[in-house]
Amino acid sequence: MSHPSFLIRDVPLRERPRERLLQEGAKALSNQEIIAILLRSGTRHESVLQVAQQVLAKFDGLLLLKDAAIEELCTVKGVGEAKAVELAAAIELGRRIHSLQPDDRYVIRSPEDVSNYVMEDMRFLQQEHFDCLYLNTKNQVLIRKTIFIGSLNASIVHPREVFKEAFRRSAASIICLHNHPSGDPTPSREDIEVTKRLTESGKVLGIELLDHIIIGDRKFVSLKEQGYVI
Repeated sequence: MSHPSFLIRDVPLRERPRERLLQEGAKALSNQEIIAILLRSGTRHESVLQVAQQVLAKFDGLLLLKDAAIEELCTVKGVGEAKAVELAAAIELGRRIHSLQPDDRYVIRSPEDVSNYVMEDMRFLQQEHFDCLYLNTKNQVLIRKTIFIGSLNASIVHPREVFKEAFRRSAASIICLHNHPSGDPTPSREDIEVTKRLTESGKVLGIELLDHIIIGDRKFVSLKEQGYVI
């Protein structure tokens, strides 16, 4: 006689791994719940959480799982080749992220460096994208974040949104950039107003705005070089 098993649909919605991640963040999840999200589904008789627990049991938690071969993963009931591949890929991604060294980060030394970093991403965009590069004390890029999409307007691009991420990342400085879909990077009156506003805000908050770069089609303009970032 088989023992009764619960399925994921029997788990209250707020306690399911995906919902918990959305509500509480990935750090709140157990190893079992994270593996369950990667596996996505269980079997006819076992929930995905039960399959995830079997994976952990077989590989002594995460200790042996990090080096498990596809063939070994497939020996767990409910883990086929496709799920094994996804698990192996997630483990490798985690390994690569963990091995990242700060020196691997892109260093900004000039407006040309900014252009080289974003030109191919931004020159074909059909809408204006306002992005920020958040830098550490060595001018290495900690993160690039899109703050706003649409026509630039001094009232919409609020300093609060720009500098909020700087505090989250403990950034030392910021470089703002946006594209002109026309291909012409000549700054508009709004571009200049936004730049002045962000420069003043940075001085008050102690996080320097190093530059505001406008990206055109294989051309760019540095508002610092134009004298608007002081």
